[in-house]
Order: sequence, then structure tokens, then C-alpha cells
Amino acid sequence: MSSLEFLTTEKKNSFWKGTNIMLFLYSVIVSFALMLVVSKKFSSDEEYVEQSDKIADYEVVETVENIADTSVTEVYEEENALTNNLAPEWEIEVQEDEPEIKVEVVEVKKGDNFIGILQNIGMEYAEALEIVESLKKEGFNVKNLQVGQKIEITKSVDVPFGELLSVDKLVLEPKYGQKYVVERNEDEKFVAELIELELKSENKLSEGVITSNLSVAMGNAGIPQSVIGNFINIFAYTVDFRSEIKSGNTFKVLFERKIAPDGKVVKNGDILYAELDLGKNNKIQLYRHKASDGTVDYYNSNGLVLKRTLDRKPMEFRSARISSRYGWRRHPILKKRILHSGVDYAAPKGSRIYASGDGVVRRAEWAGGYGKYVVIRHNSEFSTGYAHMNSFARGIKPGVRVKQGQVIGYVGSTGRSTGPHLHFEIIKNGKKIDPLKVKAATGINLQGNELQRFKKSVAEINALAEKQVDYADNNLKLQE
Repeated sequence: MSSLEFLTTEKKNSFWKGTNIMLFLYSVIVSFALMLVVSKKFSSDEEYVEQSDKIADYEVVETVENIADTSVTEVYEEENALTNNLAPEWEIEVQEDEPEIKVEVVEVKKGDNFIGILQNIGMEYAEALEIVESLKKEGFNVKNLQVGQKIEITKSVDVPFGELLSVDKLVLEPKYGQKYVVERNEDEKFVAELIELELKSENKLSEGVITSNLSVAMGNAGIPQSVIGNFINIFAYTVDFRSEIKSGNTFKVLFERKIAPDGKVVKNGDILYAELDLGKNNKIQLYRHKASDGTVDYYNSNGLVLKRTLDRKPMEFRSARISSRYGWRRHPILKKRILHSGVDYAAPKGSRIYASGDGVVRRAEWAGGYGKYVVIRHNSEFSTGYAHMNSFARGIKPGVRVKQGQVIGYVGSTGRSTGPHLHFEIIKNGKKIDPLKVKAATGINLQGNELQRFKKSVAEINALAEKQVDYADNNLKLQE
């Protein structure tokens, strides 16, 4: 054995001797502490704990200091490796947030379109188009959305980020009592359903006294505007509202309406009976009758139709004054003498213009000095023209068939015009004639079996008129 090996061996022996001495001392100290406990040298448990802590602290300090003096690098590393191997592997379970269900109500604004509204909330174009098609199958065209209409959208939203996950339900109500609901089916496809309230039909009778204006008096009686308009149209062929209506005249109207389960009036329907008492034994009573061939008209109690072929003042503003008659005159703009080929009725801009009679639209276009101009052909003999319109009514274009009293446009001042008015023309066999001098023919009177059916209807309507009355005298409204 070499001297180097001898020295190394001696060092190792010294290390282990020192370690054995330390372990021996540690055993003695622990035994001594136990003997104290057994011999009850501590006055209390608390004192024992205090002393034990001190001893333990001392032992730990002494042990650490001694081990530090005699530590070996290899031993420390092995201890660390052992500790690392024994370290437990903790599994952390992350709980994902459930999607939040939100209901959003979107109000349609001017310039909005249905697909654009859905895309604005984060929906894909393809899914939005699928909803459009599902609504179309149920009879609703999204192009008919009105400004102010509300769309209720139920959607799932990602909680942390607020992003749209899916649209689950969509509800829109184009009009009261009619609701479209779109939901996903089992195949994750959008399906629309039309839900309609069961409406009850009832008849409403209202009457009143005219003090200044028929429309105002009827409004005071609580009669809806749509019914007032129809009432005026019915008498347009027999009464000159500007000259014949006097203060003290009375009116009566019986009309249908639809009532929702909650009592709300959803729709006002047809007028069954209309009456104007102009005094001096001049009471006009008209009854609605639908003939066997499907045509509908208003007749007096004897089955005589009072409807003329053409309305000579085809507009909503029945009291409109004549601002210019048919004939030769000096044109206010051209400053030269020309034939004025119609009659002008001064009326507020936007007032409704009606078809003077049944017929087919031949022109609906810009026509130079006539501005926006409509021509309706009624039969092989007569046509009518309407000039200076502010705009055409929806759907009015060449080839469209219209009914007498149907709205075809609105009063304006387009073309060569000095103010809002309707320029109305009657064309007979291609020649423009004076509208105020046309001899209007009467319609077809009821005869035979049709007259007997009508008489039965008159009896039923008169019976209905005795059930309910709303009376209005100027601004006074009473319920009976």
C-alpha cells in the first residue's frame, strides 16, 4: 500500500469514527429527555413541550453544523435525487365556464337589412341565409321588415370573451297576433314556425253628428282611420263632400273587426252598412253584398247600385278645391295660352290618390312636364291620367290590375308645377275630355235570386245594427 492510499484510508476511518460519536451523543441526549419525562421532572405538559422544543432545536442546530463540517458532495446529490423521485405528481383539474344564454332585442332601423342585422351580432352569412329561407317557407319575406319592428334573438355567448357561440332562437312579430319563431331542430337546421292567435270576429256600430268635418266627427266617435277612409270612398260616387255635407248631418257605420284573446283589436275589416243623413229627407243607406260570382259592391235597400263608372275626384282629400278647370288658359310657368287637358285639385303633399275605376295600369313613369304620371285603362272606351305625383304606391307599374278606390300614388308637385296638387284627366277614345262633365253610368243592379239573397243580408245587417252603438256628438263620446 502506498503512502497516498494509506492517508486516504486514514481520513475515511476518521470520518466514520466522528460520525459514530455524533450518533452516540444524539442517542444519549434523547434517552436523557425521555428519562426526565418518565421521572416527571416537568411540572406540567406545557413545560415539557417547551423543553422538548429547546432540546430539539439544539439537536437540529448541532446536527446540521456537524453534518456541514463533514458533508460529502456525492451524498448531498444522492439525497436530492431521492427526494425528487419521491415528489408526488399533482393533477390540476380546470373547470370550464358554461356558455351564457342571452336574449337580445334588436330594433330595425332605416337602412337595415335582415342578414346584416344577424351578421352584426356575429352570425355567419350561411346560417343567416338559412334563417331567411326558413322564414320564406312559412310565407314571410324578410324584405318586408318595417322600421321600428323588433327582432328577439336568443343566443349562446362565450363567458370569458363575450363572443357569439350560436344563435338558438329568433322571434319576430310583423303584426299583432302573427308571430314567426325560428329554432334549431335535431339536425341543427333552422326551422321556422308561424304562430297565429285565434281571433274573434265582432261587428261594431258607431254613429255621430257632423259639426264641421265628416272625418273629424267620425274620429270623435272612435272610428279607426282605415274605416273612415273606406266610408268616404263608398259615398264618393254619390256625394260631393265639399258642397253637400252640412253641420247637423249625421252618419252611421257598421263594420267588422278582429279581436285577440286579450281583448285588443287586431284588425278592422269591411264596412257592412254605411249611412249618411243629409237632411231634407235625403238619407243614403248602403249595404255591402258579395254576389255569387265573387264581386263585391254596395247597394241601397232595393238592390240598386249607386257606384258610378269613374270617380271624378279620386283622392283621399275629398274636400280638395278645384285650383284649375279643364279648358284654354295661360300657363303659369310657360306663360302662353294652352289647353289645360284636365282638372286640378289642390291638396296637401302626400295625400293618397285612388284609382278612379277598375282597370289596368298602362303607364307609371316620369313624363316630362307631367312629372310622375300614371295612366289606367278602364275599358275599350275610357282611360284616366294622374299627374305631378310625389311618388307611386307600392306595386304600381305597367300591367298591374287595380280596383276602384285602390291607392295608386301620393299628391306631389313634380314636373311643371307651382304647388302640390293632382292633375286628373279622363281620356275617352283617345281624346282628353272635361272630367267634370262626364256622364257616369250606373253599375249593375241586383235581380232574381241574387236580389233575394241580398234582401236576406239586409235583414241580418239591420238586426246587427241594433246590438251595439257608440254615439259621438262633436267631442262628446258616450257608451250605451
